[in-house]
Amino acid sequence: MRVTTEHDHRPIWALPQPADRKPRYTREQIADAALRIADADGFGAVTMKRIAAELGAATMTLYYYVRNKTDIVALMQDAILADVLVPDGELRGGWRDAITAIAQRTRDVLLAHPWSLASLNDAQFGPNALRHFEQSLAAVAGTGLPVPARFELIAAIDDYVSGNALHAVESLARARAASGSPGMAAAAVAYGIAQLQTGDYPQLSAIYAEIAQAAEPAGPPMTEAALTSQFERGLQALLDGLAARMNITHRTEG
Repeated sequence: MRVTTEHDHRPIWALPQPADRKPRYTREQIADAALRIADADGFGAVTMKRIAAELGAATMTLYYYVRNKTDIVALMQDAILADVLVPDGELRGGWRDAITAIAQRTRDVLLAHPWSLASLNDAQFGPNALRHFEQSLAAVAGTGLPVPARFELIAAIDDYVSGNALHAVESLARARAASGSPGMAAAAVAYGIAQLQTGDYPQLSAIYAEIAQAAEPAGPPMTEAALTSQFERGLQALLDGLAARMNITHRTEG
């Protein structure tokens, strides 16, 4: 029998696993197959037919385990969030160390699945989302802040991580495009220099002149290592500001 009817709007997590069948697939196997497809060919390539083929099953067989694409998306996000979870042993220490570990791991996982930043926004809240939020709450519990302020602190870090990850994905994509098409990159640079010479961009022109005189690399960092270093500096600066603004510095660490 199928998992449920098409009119049942409960999240997949509220539904029992289907009875044993042959071939039998777990939700984890289905999620892993969907992630492999998305990582290889993009989120748009994730279809019931493609997942079934990846598992070596008939398309209709898949409907014994999931109802629709909404269930697939929920399973995919939950699988990603499982990787985001930080081992408990790495969360010891003060609140800054703990929240830093969560932020670093979250960014690493998002960069490993760059398509997820724009494709899983409608995913249903699953068990690993709850576990991730629980870890974040545990990380900031030692701040002594009231609950609304703890939520605000976590939200600020989450916003920074997701925004930085999106910027890194875009920067790395541009770097790959420039490497793959040197002519296109040279034409873009030539256009930019011509625009600076119009005098309409005095700040950019001054910075370009300064960089050219110092013989430093032009433009923002475009390597994964440089972008990660930039992320780390920004994260610590953000934590400094939040600690000062929320008056956490004098509170007990841990």
